[in-house]
Amino acid sequence: MTEEFNTQGAENLVAMPSAGAAIANQFAQSGKVIGVKAFGSGNINDTFLVTLDCLEEQNFVLQRINTQVFRQPQLIMQNMRTFTEHIHKRLQHTPLNRRWEVPRVLLTKDAQDHWRDADGSFWRAISFIEGSQCFDTMRDRTQAKEIGYALGMFHNLISDLPPEKLADTLEGFHITPLYLQHYEEVLAKTRACQSAEVNYCLQFVSDRQTFAHILENAKSEGKLPLRLMHGDPKINNVMFDTATQQAVSVIDLDTVKPGLVHYDIGDCLRSGCNPAGEETENWESIYFDTDLCQGILKGYLSVAKAFLTENDYAYIYDAIRLISFELGLRFFADYLAENVYFKVKHPEHNLARAIVQFKLTESIESQETQIRNIIKDMK
Repeated sequence: MTEEFNTQGAENLVAMPSAGAAIANQFAQSGKVIGVKAFGSGNINDTFLVTLDCLEEQNFVLQRINTQVFRQPQLIMQNMRTFTEHIHKRLQHTPLNRRWEVPRVLLTKDAQDHWRDADGSFWRAISFIEGSQCFDTMRDRTQAKEIGYALGMFHNLISDLPPEKLADTLEGFHITPLYLQHYEEVLAKTRACQSAEVNYCLQFVSDRQTFAHILENAKSEGKLPLRLMHGDPKINNVMFDTATQQAVSVIDLDTVKPGLVHYDIGDCLRSGCNPAGEETENWESIYFDTDLCQGILKGYLSVAKAFLTENDYAYIYDAIRLISFELGLRFFADYLAENVYFKVKHPEHNLARAIVQFKLTESIESQETQIRNIIKDMK
């Protein structure tokens, strides 16, 4: 689930409908639309950058929501308005001593939060974070700390918003036992071709069947509270100020929903602490970088201490291990199902991706004591 924005230029990935300026004009409250171009590299929604002949707000982001993935787009907009308005009020009441922005939902000229075109496509507009950029890989511990800070600030600003105020727009998303159940269903009706790689994955999942339930069990036992989570806090969803190099925003807010913040913590560390990247096939090079882990957690806990409980700390290591396992499980299940969910470049692509995540999980498991000590030292 990603919409990746980068203000350092735009790729022409999707064609804007010929009526592009007319669609953009629905959201242009001041000024005239003078340009619309494809923007970012997200693979869910179609995203465009709109330029206005206006001094105040020169750009905004226009998106056509993928209604195959988000079947109730009105609920996404309702959620986004609820939590962004909540955050704006919090920031007005208690301003921060540094730049921090939350994308705003822009309304149409008749005060709606979306617009449907003649084809029935669902369009929305959100404010553009000027003077910012994102990165696909972590450069150093300073940047790691800023990424942790960004996730912690995002969680902190919505920590007092009751989770029941938001609809669950992606039921089952980041519920590891449900992915395990899906995997078992696929496995039951598939004849996987035997290979060393397939056998490795089969054994890897088999050895961790009970572990898949660890966070959901803690939630049902009342040890971990239901809160609001981002849902996709990969490092390229954190925007950095181009001048100060400080984190200034977290974007891609369609997956914000009730859940466990631990899934976010685990996902942020999974994506941030794997220097080899998710697409490598050099499996010996994969390791979990505990220096980057320390940086992210230092930044995160500097703001998250305000709302975390003793039990929350107890499950941080499990979250880091679980999310790597969960993504590997999803890739492997999709490989067995003949690649129906994730886009692939070749038939074995999802198998290779699964092995990356399982090797990362092994690296996390081999450093359990060190990771737990990092968490303990920061409490």
